[in-house]
Amino acid sequence: MMIRYASYFMAALLPLLLFRFFVSSSISEIDFWLLWLLAMVVVALPVVYAEIALAYRSTESPLAGMQKLTREADASSLWRSFGWLAAVVAIAIAALSLSAASSSLLSALTELNGAADIPLFAIAAGLMVIAVLLSLLGAAPLPIGLGLMVIGLVLGVTSGLPQISFTMTDVSLSEWARAVALALVSVGAGTGLYWFAQHLNYNQTLTVANNTETNRQPRAAAIYRASRLVLPVWLLQLVVGVIALFISGLNLPPVAQILYSVGVLFVVSYLLHYAAQQLAHKFGVLISLALTLVLGVLLVIAVPTAWLVGVLVIISSIAVLLLSIFVGWQMKISHLRKSLNFASEGFYNVWRIAIRIIVPLALVLALLGWILQWLS
Repeated sequence: MMIRYASYFMAALLPLLLFRFFVSSSISEIDFWLLWLLAMVVVALPVVYAEIALAYRSTESPLAGMQKLTREADASSLWRSFGWLAAVVAIAIAALSLSAASSSLLSALTELNGAADIPLFAIAAGLMVIAVLLSLLGAAPLPIGLGLMVIGLVLGVTSGLPQISFTMTDVSLSEWARAVALALVSVGAGTGLYWFAQHLNYNQTLTVANNTETNRQPRAAAIYRASRLVLPVWLLQLVVGVIALFISGLNLPPVAQILYSVGVLFVVSYLLHYAAQQLAHKFGVLISLALTLVLGVLLVIAVPTAWLVGVLVIISSIAVLLLSIFVGWQMKISHLRKSLNFASEGFYNVWRIAIRIIVPLALVLALLGWILQWLS
């Protein structure tokens, strides 16, 4: 049952997990949030459509699906690197989230006079090990994680919302870079999470059909066309993103911090489950779990949080850029049109222009803006 709703859980959880790493310096700037809305429409929305269309077309998980799709399009194996980058992005999100959760736990325990003499990196590494073990449960921990995070936030809200004085500032390339990065993390673009969830959902539906000894594959496949899922997921992300805007500067009391951090641990386990499943296509289950654990521990103890944000921005941007160019310029038009199943040809043409031209251009400008910001 959790597989069916995994996409919606992640749509609600990603903004709550990641907004605070991108909005602290721009939370009161009206122009930044207008740029974010623009990026959600012209960058994030076309990419989510592309990801769900590829899930329907390939009927495989991202890594295996890209191998199938590149053979079908007679394209270079270079494009298959999206599957590998998507797994790394998921692990990077997990490491970034657990790094912040470790700091919150240590701070909360210190306030409650219960902090042991344990270094922060050891707490982070321990949480990563627990998260990898929980990843064996698949999507089951998602509702638990969401519930604990919401309870923690509600406890924080009872203490009062942060006061935000909105103002207009000058628009810059670095501001566009932050807005695009926020849009990408809001929808999980570059992770392949929705692709993966649709693959699991599709396989589950076919299994049920086979168990009932009825040939329902064509009907089951029709359920998962892009036009049936993308808008509800995108709108949910937009609504939760607006909520996350107003609570990004929220100060949580110690108990709320603990509940929220434990909730993050459960949510991160699904990200690690997804990453391990991708790697398992090449290395097998045991080796993929070991690789996921090693990479996750290395990121969470050896890379500072600020650097992890930079790593996440660069890898996710490159992954989305690869995906948009492959979908827009390498795949056959007829394959995408059938997978997307838009109500009219006009909608399809608008999406195709966006994925071929607007998304790559926006990403290149965003990467340039990040480089200029880091150099300054």
